Amino acid sequence: MREHLVFITGRLAKARLEKIAASLPPERFAWTIADAGVKVAALMTEEIIRRRVAVPEGATRVILPGRCRADIAALTAHFGLPVERGPDEIVDLPVFLGLAGRKVDLSRHDVRIFSEIVDAPRLSPEEILVRARDLARRGADVIDLGGLPDTPFPHLGDTVRLLKSEGLRVSVDSFSADELRQGAAAGADFLLSLNEETLDLAFETEAVPVLVPMRPEDLPSLDRAIDRMQRAGKPFIADPILEPIHFGFAASLVRYHETRRRHPDIAMMMGTGNLTELTEADSLGVTALLMGVCSELAIGNVLIVQVSNHTRRTVEEHDAARRVMYAAKADAALPKGYGRALLALHDKRPYTQTPDEIAALAAEVRDPNYRVAVAEDGVHVYNRDIHKVGRDAMAFFPDLGVEGDGAHAFYLGGELTKAELAWRLGKRYVQDEALDWGCALDAEVEDTTRFKAPGHTRHSGKP
Repeated sequence: MREHLVFITGRLAKARLEKIAASLPPERFAWTIADAGVKVAALMTEEIIRRRVAVPEGATRVILPGRCRADIAALTAHFGLPVERGPDEIVDLPVFLGLAGRKVDLSRHDVRIFSEIVDAPRLSPEEILVRARDLARRGADVIDLGGLPDTPFPHLGDTVRLLKSEGLRVSVDSFSADELRQGAAAGADFLLSLNEETLDLAFETEAVPVLVPMRPEDLPSLDRAIDRMQRAGKPFIADPILEPIHFGFAASLVRYHETRRRHPDIAMMMGTGNLTELTEADSLGVTALLMGVCSELAIGNVLIVQVSNHTRRTVEEHDAARRVMYAAKADAALPKGYGRALLALHDKRPYTQTPDEIAALAAEVRDPNYRVAVAEDGVHVYNRDIHKVGRDAMAFFPDLGVEGDGAHAFYLGGELTKAELAWRLGKRYVQDEALDWGCALDAEVEDTTRFKAPGHTRHSGKP
């Protein structure tokens, strides 16, 4: 069925919107552009839209600019049609309308994250609970209590019971059989890491064991442990053990593949810390690659750890990657076009305007407020009096005339520095908005029905 879309916009964006709308496939979309009578689309209010916009007969959907602050439900009732908030940038409209070939749904995944607290024996139960709650909030599904060699853990049982009372799932990872028994008796859900010599523990408790080989290269020992659990009809998870780069990494990947080939239907685990922690590279890319391996081999459990500062976002990174890989696998597609969560440093489409488009907008400006934009040729700053392009934020200062306005100079210095950083990294820049660092940084939760509080911007008229 052919849709008739109504795009509500402002005067400055109208020409660019017409250009994008004209590229939409006519067999799928008819369209109308409704000018709300404001210069900047983001400044439209719900009341302005109600008073100034009339929807043509036959329209099927109304789309607002992404930065428009209005009550969607109220406008839907007013127009009697579905009203949606579109993308922040006009260039993303085709993707928003599903012309990229798929609708992106990152609400699902099929990987369980075990997040290890490596120094648990040195923390009190209350301290562990605080950390566990934070890990769960960030995306962990199971809190793993890691034992330390030659370090007593007398409060292990109390800790397991405390975490369980808070509704958390718990695993215990220890070389001590006594500690594993204590954890299981207290209600632990999983026991890590049992081999064929310690496997008797699995028959003393209802906790699900994670099986490992006697030595990483001894895959037959893992096979024997798997066989014993299968003959007993008990649940288990198998972990062939991922090893660090230059210490068996490639061979360990082969073992994961071989284990899946030999045992097509068993539950498996991969501990990613030997790569994320022991490789001094941004952990997001390493994590994305390993989660791709997990997706291909149907590995439904990962054990993660955060000790080094460079892995401080490892929970969020694994959570984002498992969702992207699940969606791509469900679509039988490459993991491309599934959002920006795994893109921290660079954006696939960093520039939303060309230099000529920015120049055209600058020519329409009739007030002294400075606009900042980024295009392939550098950073643009303009108002009614000037339009400058450069690549050094501080070099703009002599042309801006803000020597006597400290607050405005401070604002422009910060904004231009952010714009320069975006240009140098190839990231999207939006004035007055934080740069998007993907899952490397928590995004602000915005109230999309209200305008932001005013900042230090230059106003028309006398100071």
